[in-house]
Amino acid sequence: MSQSRSRVLILAAAVSMSFGAAAFAQPPADMAASTAPDAAFVKKASAAGLAEVTLGKLGAEKGASSDVKTFGQTMVDDHTKAGDELKTIAAAKSIPVSTAPMPADATAAASIGKKDGAAFDTAFKTKMVADHEKVIKLFTTESSTGKDPELKAFATKTLPTLQHHLEMAKQLPSK
Repeated sequence: MSQSRSRVLILAAAVSMSFGAAAFAQPPADMAASTAPDAAFVKKASAAGLAEVTLGKLGAEKGASSDVKTFGQTMVDDHTKAGDELKTIAAAKSIPVSTAPMPADATAAASIGKKDGAAFDTAFKTKMVADHEKVIKLFTTESSTGKDPELKAFATKTLPTLQHHLEMAKQLPSK
């Protein structure tokens, strides 16, 4: 084989490998677009879960009624467990999770945390009902239209717990 032919073959192989590597470096645009809704779900669901844990801790510590204290601890336990499961699924897919509640939820928790007694319980209940109604819509959407089978299954499996939380929150005492 001539030296120039060898150079051509080596160059062709190098070019092929470069294009091959580039093809694997990033998902195709249509694939990235198809995972965007699932990634948005992960971000919103993980932030909402962190908000529920934060509020749950407040409820467990500051609740005037034993029902609020118990419900608060349930929020901490259930949302920590769900959050850990979501983190595991998301990590396997290289989808980032939120590391803090949404700013509006953090502000609301700070405001609720300044209240005491029955005023605390009422504000806590109101926020828990609103948050669970919102997150149920988020999980229902992912459960029915999610593209990633694991995230869709996670949403479907978690929905009954969230619906139960909503019913529990509605039963909490208020002023």
